[in-house]
Amino acid sequence: MDASEFAAWEDRIAVRARMMWCDAGEPEGGPERFLDQARELLAIEENPDAATKPVTEGPAAEPLIAVENQGEFPTLTDQGEERTDPRRGLDWPKPHPAD
Repeated sequence: MDASEFAAWEDRIAVRARMMWCDAGEPEGGPERFLDQARELLAIEENPDAATKPVTEGPAAEPLIAVENQGEFPTLTDQGEERTDPRRGLDWPKPHPAD
């Protein structure tokens, strides 16, 4: 960026800061309070791709077979936990007839 481009950049910043100052109700401190914010906004508007991170190859994805097999792993209900009394339905131990 040469001197004329830099001067034009600073002029755009000053104009934006003054607009922001007017929109804020012209608070004390003048447009100078808005210079940093105006500089950031203009930089983002004029070069939006500078703030994005390029997509690169990431870690290898988990194989699809691992996702498909998730439903096949045993759970508590698969292990008989749904029964409240494991002896229910059995004839053992039978009560003694003398009792």
